[in-house]
Amino acid sequence: MNSKKLKPTATLTDKRITEKDIRKASLRYMFGGQLGWNYERMMSVAYVRSIYPILHQLYGEDPDTLQEMLKMEMQFYNTSPFLSAIITGIDLSLQNEKGAKSKDAIAAVKTGLMGPFAAVGDALFGAVIPTIFGSLAAYMGQQGNPVGVIIWLGAALVILFLRYFEMPFAFREGKKLVSNLGNLLNNMTDAATLMGVLVIGGLIPTVVKVTVPFELKIGEKVLVLQTDLLDAILPNLVPVTLVALAYWLLGLKHMNSTRLIWLFLIASIVCYSFKILAIG
Repeated sequence: MNSKKLKPTATLTDKRITEKDIRKASLRYMFGGQLGWNYERMMSVAYVRSIYPILHQLYGEDPDTLQEMLKMEMQFYNTSPFLSAIITGIDLSLQNEKGAKSKDAIAAVKTGLMGPFAAVGDALFGAVIPTIFGSLAAYMGQQGNPVGVIIWLGAALVILFLRYFEMPFAFREGKKLVSNLGNLLNNMTDAATLMGVLVIGGLIPTVVKVTVPFELKIGEKVLVLQTDLLDAILPNLVPVTLVALAYWLLGLKHMNSTRLIWLFLIASIVCYSFKILAIG
């Protein structure tokens, strides 16, 4: 059996990763986290691009080991871009401790964490926060108040600032994070999902202002369908119904957000023209 042994510098390298190296990798990821995205490996190209200088620093003297580590890092990888740096920090922490011997452990960490991190990151940073601050900015903008946009930009800058420190934090904590993140991620996923549903439900009557202007006249008696009937059953019943309809339509096979917008746009014009619906 002619298996080639790794050089000592490739397994337990004497070249240590510094805090400066991690901060450079963090910046490379922040401004290139979606470069090279593809349907075969998704985020792997950007992931390897962000840490390649460190990999070359650790294993550059042994091209065979560098190639093996690059192959491992280039395996399929996809998670929330907002939390991916934590996985990268853990990855580099393991390599800083055990070199190429950590290859299997790194592959297991990436496989085990990218799914839960995708759920938490997409729910929190892809749905909840944009819904809250985006709707606030839009609502205040309708009133001619620019403060909402300033708040939204401030929130985006805070998120960007926090992302810069994700990788250094994960690198320092290393293996301790792996054992502590399991239950925490499940709880955060449930909490973020619940919060997103609650926030969206609360914003419906504020953002979607639709009423039924139909009036029924019986002699001298006038029945206003919206105020006398619908509001008595459930205030904002029409907006809630329209949002539920949009949600249901998005679940259909050939429906997407662009087609839904056009469908609602045309339906709105028709319903307004025939005085079926009106702006509340």
